[in-house]
Amino acid sequence: MKQRFRLRRRQDFDRVMQTRRVFAGRAIVAFARPNADGRWRVGVTVSRRLRGAVRRNRLRRRLREVAKLRLLPLAAGPAPAPDVATGFDVVLVGRPAALDLPWPAIEEETARVRARLEEMKP
Repeated sequence: MKQRFRLRRRQDFDRVMQTRRVFAGRAIVAFARPNADGRWRVGVTVSRRLRGAVRRNRLRRRLREVAKLRLLPLAAGPAPAPDVATGFDVVLVGRPAALDLPWPAIEEETARVRARLEEMKP
């Protein structure tokens, strides 16, 4: 995922995670907050309770890839109209079940996150 689509700073993560949950599923928990610049940015985090750095990094890679394919608007469909300049900062929190779930199940959950965000748009 390109750097301009990622949340990088801790304060950005904290700001987004102070909002209410948008979606909670078996594989991911998603938090989202509208932003003013009209861009979508995604941050991925996995708790250290998921033991083993290899497993955590694998889950992070899977979540970044599914976000790139299913969550960001460039991949999810046509661009929004110019008058709708609402973008979102989204934090995806990986759950341990995401390591065992097949790829289509994770994609489906991410698509549901996207649908919820589309409902939130004014």
